[in-house]
Amino acid sequence: MSGEPIRVLLVDDHAVMRAGFRMILEAAGGIRVVGEAATGAEAVAAAAELRPDVVCMDVQMPDMDGLEATRRIVAAPDDTAAVVVVTTFDRDDYLFDALAAGASGFLLKNAGPEELVNAVRVAAAGDALLAPEVTRRVIAQFAGERPPAPGTTAPPAVGARPTSAEPCARADDRIPVELTERETEVLRLLAQALSNAEIAARLFIGEATVKTHVSNVLQKLGARDRVAAVVYAHRHGLA
Repeated sequence: MSGEPIRVLLVDDHAVMRAGFRMILEAAGGIRVVGEAATGAEAVAAAAELRPDVVCMDVQMPDMDGLEATRRIVAAPDDTAAVVVVTTFDRDDYLFDALAAGASGFLLKNAGPEELVNAVRVAAAGDALLAPEVTRRVIAQFAGERPPAPGTTAPPAVGARPTSAEPCARADDRIPVELTERETEVLRLLAQALSNAEIAARLFIGEATVKTHVSNVLQKLGARDRVAAVVYAHRHGLA
């Protein structure tokens, strides 16, 4: 994407909110809003037509909510857009459902303008964006630290593939047998919420090399994204 602006699709049923987001993002430089949608169904159609790099997705909307729209956009075989859910409601069910649907980030609408811009840039770079307090809640939920409500079953791990077994871990150090020593180092640093650039600086390697290692880690763990890898690391005592 070097030299090209980040293409963003704004999805919110309030025109004033979309206008505010557009102004913030386009004023930041390097970001271009290529379209807007007021419903989930419009978002799915617009994502397929416009091929944005990032979709800023509201949750509560008429016709189809943002969670279902996220699920459909992420599942589309030819759609590579990253979805950042931006909502007014700080609710655990929205957070977990958004991540399970494939969202790359979760942001509250009361976040500052710089946080919105950063979320778009992080998602466009292929990273996942979660505030530290949100990360703790995700890990607690998906690592089984918080029991499910009565009458419900525990949700699957974020990004888990139900048809494949979870990678095994060695009994001595709980390092997944599929990962190399360097990949395990990268996984540990991912669990500290470090960016690719920060990991590269920590390990004295190039950022492109880090991207390769991250890709290999996700593939070997059967993890859809970095959030799933972080949950895995915490489950296996690697963080």
